[in-house]
Amino acid sequence: MTDNEVLLQAIDVVKHFAVRRRGPHVRAVDGVSLTVHSGETVGLVGETGCGKSTLARCIARLYELSSGRVVFEGRDITRLSRRRLAPVRRNLQMIFQDPYGSLNPRRRVGSIIGDPLAIHDVADGRDRRRRVQELMELVGLNPEHYNRYPAEFSGGQRQRIGVARAVALRPRLIVCDEPVSALDVSIQAQIINLLDDLKDQLGIAYVFISHDLSVVRHVSDRVAVMYLGQIVETAAAEDLYARPRHPYTVALLSATPVADPDLADRRTPILLTGDVPSPVDPPSGCRFHPRCPKARERCRIEAPALESRTPGEDTHLTACHFPVHDPAELMAS
Repeated sequence: MTDNEVLLQAIDVVKHFAVRRRGPHVRAVDGVSLTVHSGETVGLVGETGCGKSTLARCIARLYELSSGRVVFEGRDITRLSRRRLAPVRRNLQMIFQDPYGSLNPRRRVGSIIGDPLAIHDVADGRDRRRRVQELMELVGLNPEHYNRYPAEFSGGQRQRIGVARAVALRPRLIVCDEPVSALDVSIQAQIINLLDDLKDQLGIAYVFISHDLSVVRHVSDRVAVMYLGQIVETAAAEDLYARPRHPYTVALLSATPVADPDLADRRTPILLTGDVPSPVDPPSGCRFHPRCPKARERCRIEAPALESRTPGEDTHLTACHFPVHDPAELMAS
């Protein structure tokens, strides 16, 4: 459940990276707006290279924005200095994709988990140790392993260490950058269930990033679909999965594995032609038009706005001039 308080707003966020000093730029994120309410999980999905992780780092202010704004708890944090950003970090944390690379192998896990408590001067000495061991127990780790090194834990356990570090200060929002993609399938469900439990216990909101639509469906209240640096569709999770409007979303869902073999046999994946265009030189008009079965001349010229395309669907927004109303339309194209 969520309330109406707007916790985070990303407003027209742009992040470009220079390929060379005076050369072209990679347009990794190109005008993205996203809102997260208190206690809500917003899923962010798309192919590798679409800009999901870059947007995550912009939201968490690990990257400086090329333009646009990030407003957190009603405060514009876009241009805050590192010193002035420090208090914001208490309520805005991040879980990284790689549980191996995100932990310092030379430090004991007790120190790693206790870093936020030390940095923000929340606890020290025995009190810090006690609180760290409580955090370890909260995420399903043995508190007696406080003095072990990361190499002594499995991949799933290391990600639990990352989760414990992220929740140490009881933040209001955690940005999860593909937190289960590097884990075995059998372990993924455990981490997802852990994040769900922590959301219920601590009232945390998440921005949950993944390329796996089935994972995002399980955890999200709302879902935003990204393509080539822009959001092309956003809606409540149930609505988006039941009635996708953007041809790209329809194609992604058609390729998602299903557990029912009979249903899988009846499904026909929609194959997109061509490769994803380069973010250095994205197509004019709608960025998806070179691969879209429904593309027309207007799509090549005019970039579609992200807006409601069906009367009465004010919360289902699609950036498409000719939205899909029946997936069979794409089969026939």
